[in-house]
Amino acid sequence: MQLTDHDLKQIDEEYLSKLTSEQLLKLSEKLLDDLRNARDRLNQNSSNSSRPPSSEAPWSDVERGEVPAASGSEEEGDESQEEPRSKSPKQVEGEGESEWEQGSVEKRKPGKQPGAKGSGRRLEMRVTDVVEHKAAECRGCGASFDEDGSFVATTGMYVLEIEKRTHGVEVTHVKHIYGEQKCSCGHVTQTMPSRCDSEEGWDVGLSEWHLVGPLLSSLIICLSMRMRLSRKRIQEFLEDWLGISLSTGCINQCITEGGRATAPLEEELIELVQQSELLYVDETGWKENGRLVWLWVLRTATATLYLIGRRSWETIADIMEHFAGWLMSDGYGQYRHYSKRLRCLAHLIRKARGLEESCHPPAAQFGQKVLETLSLFIKGVYVARGDPEMNLLTKFAAELEELKKLCEQHRNHPHLKTQQLAREFLNDWDAIWAVLAHPELPLTNNVAERALRHWVISRKISSGTRNAQGSRAFTLLASVIDTCRQRAVSPWPYIADVIAARRRGDAPPPLPLSAIS
Repeated sequence: MQLTDHDLKQIDEEYLSKLTSEQLLKLSEKLLDDLRNARDRLNQNSSNSSRPPSSEAPWSDVERGEVPAASGSEEEGDESQEEPRSKSPKQVEGEGESEWEQGSVEKRKPGKQPGAKGSGRRLEMRVTDVVEHKAAECRGCGASFDEDGSFVATTGMYVLEIEKRTHGVEVTHVKHIYGEQKCSCGHVTQTMPSRCDSEEGWDVGLSEWHLVGPLLSSLIICLSMRMRLSRKRIQEFLEDWLGISLSTGCINQCITEGGRATAPLEEELIELVQQSELLYVDETGWKENGRLVWLWVLRTATATLYLIGRRSWETIADIMEHFAGWLMSDGYGQYRHYSKRLRCLAHLIRKARGLEESCHPPAAQFGQKVLETLSLFIKGVYVARGDPEMNLLTKFAAELEELKKLCEQHRNHPHLKTQQLAREFLNDWDAIWAVLAHPELPLTNNVAERALRHWVISRKISSGTRNAQGSRAFTLLASVIDTCRQRAVSPWPYIADVIAARRRGDAPPPLPLSAIS
């Protein structure tokens, strides 16, 4: 909306009569644009937007012809039998056993109770600067304001921020003042902190009306995501080293707000994944409020995308639908939904080595033979990378046929591990040996596994996330942090820029380009 409630209250017939035709046209364009936006929002429902059916008015079903059951029907019961409202303990005094004893009083809700004494932040730091936010032009007629024009302060706020210096950082405590300016046309323009519109799935706001500045928020995200500190430890660090006193709730809000601020970048990351020629994929267990979910990583040469969801192809199906490159993965069966696939040979080598060291002679012989064949093929791949004319499929045709027969012989072997490895080779035969036809491609999925390692350690320390919003904030921030690291760019100034832009209601800046020449 271009015009605020404060602006609309000043627009009446007397004010309009004073405007020139040019000023009236400008104001009319603003009013028309706001009216269209308001009408679009008013017409939104569960059938034409992402709003859930529960958000609609109770009578909306009737308007669509879905008539609910008549009131007073037998299924609803007799209204006269409705139980009376519970009385307070004072009301039931002297009426026998109190309702507190009967257990009918509503359970006390957690947190601050109605009527309880509140508390505010203690202002102990000195103010380092004062900033007045004046309007550049009149919202009514569009005329520019003079720098020395009248400005009446109406509200203000304090912002804690850090500024990077040549050696270390400096903490600033800035007082921001907002107010009103009156134009010669009679209209009073008011300035207020900007904010981002609400978004589905997020209950944390994005607004310039915030105690913590963008770069300080980025530092808090760094301490949490990169240094793996708990909210309590972050609070302790800020107090001890920077003299900044913040509650753990405020710290958690900064981290979640950072996740919401980076949410629009997910589309850019997905597009980079879909356009890549080679994609590394892996997944590991994750805890969300004690429930087992899975943390997925999709990593290309220039971008990393994390997702939390089920251990099912459905989690990444929409992304993979528009991907046409090579997919490097382990032996998890869900990856077989994608045909143009590579298999990590390191997993097969580890399993074969385990069989080679087995106490069962047939299993040890099978494992030894698989290791010898894999070693031969891997050496051939390294040689072929220096000789593009070499055809490894033709060169190793006899060895491939021999290994396939050996796997067929052991697919029903009584030794379970031997049977599983033989079947794994047969089920993924084309994916395993695709590297012989394309020796320039990688042999292992170590890139994805190394990407997950840091977050696995984080999961063991933090026990995961508490809810879906926390999981989404975690994956979004992890994606941006690792993508910046891949491009040899520090993620923290960039995240601060993203938070600042989103607090203003602007789109986030695009992901930084690689600093590697």
